[in-house]
Amino acid sequence: MYESLFSKGRIGTLELKNRIVMAPMGNYLNNKDATVSDEMIAFYAERAKGGVGLIITEVTRVNDENGVADSHQLSAADDKYIPGLTKLAEAIHKYDGRIFIQLHHPGRQGFCALNGNKPMMAPSAIPCNVVRQETRAMTTQEAEGLVQDFIEAACRVKKAGFDGVELHGAHGYLINQFLSPYTNKRNDKYGGSFENRMRFLDEIIEGIRERCGKDFPLIVRLSVDEFLRKAGIKEDGIVLEEGIRIAKHLEKSGVDAIDVSAGIYETMNVSWEPASYAQGWKLYLAEEVKKAVKIPVIAAAVIREPAYADKIIAQGSVDFVASARLHFADPEWSNKVKENRTDELRLCISCLHCMESLFNSEATGMPSECAINIQACRELEYSNLKEDGGGRTVVILGAGPSGLEAARVLAKRKFKPIVFEKSAQIGGQLELANKPPKKDKISWLIKYLRGQAQKLGVEIRLNKVPSLDEIKALNPYAVFIAQGSRPVIPKSIKGIEGENVFTAADVLAGRVEFYDKNVAVIGSGMTGLETADFLATKGNAVTVFEMADNIGPDMFFQNLIDIQERLSQNNVKMYTKHKLVKIEGRTAAFEVLPEGKTKEYCFDYIVLAMGTCPNTEMVEEIKASFENVRIIGDAGKPGRIRNAMETAFKSAYSL
Repeated sequence: MYESLFSKGRIGTLELKNRIVMAPMGNYLNNKDATVSDEMIAFYAERAKGGVGLIITEVTRVNDENGVADSHQLSAADDKYIPGLTKLAEAIHKYDGRIFIQLHHPGRQGFCALNGNKPMMAPSAIPCNVVRQETRAMTTQEAEGLVQDFIEAACRVKKAGFDGVELHGAHGYLINQFLSPYTNKRNDKYGGSFENRMRFLDEIIEGIRERCGKDFPLIVRLSVDEFLRKAGIKEDGIVLEEGIRIAKHLEKSGVDAIDVSAGIYETMNVSWEPASYAQGWKLYLAEEVKKAVKIPVIAAAVIREPAYADKIIAQGSVDFVASARLHFADPEWSNKVKENRTDELRLCISCLHCMESLFNSEATGMPSECAINIQACRELEYSNLKEDGGGRTVVILGAGPSGLEAARVLAKRKFKPIVFEKSAQIGGQLELANKPPKKDKISWLIKYLRGQAQKLGVEIRLNKVPSLDEIKALNPYAVFIAQGSRPVIPKSIKGIEGENVFTAADVLAGRVEFYDKNVAVIGSGMTGLETADFLATKGNAVTVFEMADNIGPDMFFQNLIDIQERLSQNNVKMYTKHKLVKIEGRTAAFEVLPEGKTKEYCFDYIVLAMGTCPNTEMVEEIKASFENVRIIGDAGKPGRIRNAMETAFKSAYSL
């Protein structure tokens, strides 16, 4: 099985045991003084132990004064970092893995506050429209100095025992900025013609080859298409034809492989894709590069399933398959696939919680998080899963994500979890979350949790709400309340229970169906917008009303941009500052904030997506009857998938 995926590969002089690459991914795990932390080592070692052939680290500084991406980032900008980097490389080699460091400078996409409160240096004084930082054009001498910074960093990486380096020429960072006519308006030797725009990278490659030797593997990550058209940017940038030209030039320059990606910050969704992007959607970019060069091509293209990964290797589309989030969600992905344990895979669902948490790391001081793997970036904290359950019974009320995750961890600890589920199926809210368009990846999580329950022998009793006496009869060591939440239906709003008023759950569960109707959706959180998307695909004319100042007030901006594009295509109308105050037949009345005027609109149906509140049935009785009670997931506080999985994992881990 998967013979192509597990065939040996080669990058330059380096032989790799398989074709699986963990792509670079920021994690905010390093020490604040930029020395390598034990947490960073544990994070990467877990992926090497899991069977990844090649790990490419997170973005790594080449300059500590003007090249800082985040305050807990790897650095190769000084010799003082070599001992820590050596420990990191040795930890990977212990598991027969190989590791490259990705050398990086943010350029205009960095933050002034992290770089001495000075303007960000870039090829040209063109601020990034996402980070919106003051930006200045570097002098020729400064550019030459940064070339040397990259070269010196590569020398340190080699001295530390790494197997190679990757130069980050993608995603709109400094090297990409020099390559692209969109961000490079220079008129010195580093700007203007194609050859001049290549010069900054060419000089780095030439210097690394001269100092580190031709046998030291050197690869470049490229955005071979910046997709500026997706952001409405009409200026010339890098499109695929230009990306192929750059790749061919780099091959002649002696680069050992091309790591193909796409996008810049202004088109971030093609770099770190939301759930709507299909597996392999941008494989064609790598395929076109592969046709043009003879050196190996690495592809990142929302690759998740092993059969797909094996297929594209087998058919010669690319030489290596890369993903960061795949191995973040399941560090054992490679070994599970090799051992034909694919039913145990915890596939990344592309929810982008990792990116959202990373964007917030400077504010929270916490490392990145995975919504479905609570141990990710906390490998040391959760390294001691005790098998001390002794067969003691734990009753779990609810088979949604929190109940099933708790059952999984408890079963691994040798407890005997018994799960009661009032409906005829497991999954809870996940069985609603997977219904809107392009949300099918959620079903991967349901499949994983179901498979784990079966593998670990978890008893699940469907269509059953136990009485207090039935729970007592099981003499449980603990009771976990994971019975989820229900839609908020404010009874203070006159007409809220009218016959043409339904909840988003009613719609997504298929209890009601509308076609070619005029429908209002009240609330523009993730549920509201996804329900609007769902309704719009059925020919309905949909209008979304939001009480807050902005649509999607609590949504991560990447997910919001993604769904708003689809809603716009389906002509979904949106109104902010509209507070629902009354429903009378087909008429919905809103107070328009802050002026307080009332406006009325007419609809065939009104769908409520005004949030959820915990199901509280039996909670007080259970708390009064049992000493060891844990309330997890939405039953404690409604939230996203991470909340359900985290509260479940922590409660089961610490029981």
